[in-house]
Parts: sequence; C-alpha cells; structure tokens
Amino acid sequence: MAVIINKPQVIQAAGNKPKQIEEYFGRARSKTTELSIARMKSPAGWEEPGQRPEFDEYTVVLKGILHVRTIEEVYEIASGQAVLIHGGEWVQYSSPYKGGAEYIAVCLPAFSPDTVHRDE
Repeated sequence: MAVIINKPQVIQAAGNKPKQIEEYFGRARSKTTELSIARMKSPAGWEEPGQRPEFDEYTVVLKGILHVRTIEEVYEIASGQAVLIHGGEWVQYSSPYKGGAEYIAVCLPAFSPDTVHRDE
C-alpha cells in the first residue's frame, strides 16, 4: 500500500543559526528507521558541530553552495552536485556564502540524534 506524506515534519536543527529541516521520511515523520529523506534550508553563515555519524549520508545540493569539511579535505558542493559521506567518517557541514544553501539529505539507516555523534 502506498504511503502518502502530505507535509514534512519540521525538526529543530543543530548549529549556530536556525536551519530549517523538513523531514519527509524518517524516525520523526514516518517512523521509518531504514532511511530518512529531508530537505534542508540553511542560511548564510550557518555552521553545525562536526559529527561522526553511524549512517551514510547522501546529499544533493539544490541551491547555493554547501561547505563540507572532512578530516582529509574541504569541499564546496554547488547546486546540481552531490556528495556521499560514509558512516564513521568525521564531517562538518556549513553554508558560509550569501544566500545559504538548500539541499536534500538521505541517511541510510535513518538519521537519529543517538547515532549522529556530534562534537561537544
């Protein structure tokens, strides 16, 4: 049977500025633990703490530039590009440029505050 999501669940985001997280599938909205799918809208100057999640995170940037820092390198993922961060890899996301960033994040298994392991 099909599952219809009429509107996403808005979730509180971590970081130095308010960021909008709209979860369509995941632990909060659909009670899905296998994966989560959310649209993120981060303002210019937003930065979240580093993290070492247990899940893989697939990110597709729709607008702007998402700054992605790993232990090895810093990436700027622009509109139309995507990035995969494997579970267990340290990463920090930010949107430092004017206009911020809008992107879709898919986590496998689903995002959980207990498995994201943010820096103190």
